[in-house]
Amino acid sequence: MSRTLFRTRIKFCGMTRAGDVRLASELGADAVGFIFAEGSPRCIHAREARLLRNALAPLVDAVAVFRDNAADDVREVVKQVRPSLLQFHGDEDDAFCRGFGVPYVKAIGMGNALVGDAVALQVRYPGAAAFLFDSHGDGIDGGSGQAFDWSRLPPGLVKPVILAGGLGIGNVFDAVVRTLPWGVDVSSGVEASPGHKDGDRMREFVEEVRRADCHVEPDIEAGTAGAATANGIKK
Repeated sequence: MSRTLFRTRIKFCGMTRAGDVRLASELGADAVGFIFAEGSPRCIHAREARLLRNALAPLVDAVAVFRDNAADDVREVVKQVRPSLLQFHGDEDDAFCRGFGVPYVKAIGMGNALVGDAVALQVRYPGAAAFLFDSHGDGIDGGSGQAFDWSRLPPGLVKPVILAGGLGIGNVFDAVVRTLPWGVDVSSGVEASPGHKDGDRMREFVEEVRRADCHVEPDIEAGTAGAATANGIKK
């Protein structure tokens, strides 16, 4: 099957300005992320995110990002922001994540020594709509700009894989070609400063992802793409 039949989804995360949200929509992003994790330099309040959500174009998803937030905090964000997806980066279990009536993505920290195999992840989080693999863990927070070894992605996942952690215009092409993810998630890699996106970098990031989507190699057509589809990375 030709690689060009696939379109990698793009999420710009850590949005704090309406202009950046509008630009993300204009560039064809599939989603933007608003961070509610205490201690993050991109953390905003629910009332701020509600205003930023108004800058979204139709058919662009709002994603609410949490890390060990209290249930009442999550409920308040769901009430005010009306996100399409919730994204959990902490030690939340499946019952907690699916307890808010909104589909959720579970972030897996690849900075941890033991991540677990595909079966273990899917048993632990059966309600997850997708898994996002980031470089956080062992003292490394998400949004740090640090990448992890992509070969460590667990094979055999039947749910979509979202790749994050240290992605930018210099490496996202290789990341997409090598791992064939369902989507990519970027924050610091397109920023001028934490929470302030750089429009040129955002545009170049999208261009690099689309260039990777159109890139076809014999081994990808003959083997890797089929294996990736079987692993649930591409559908």
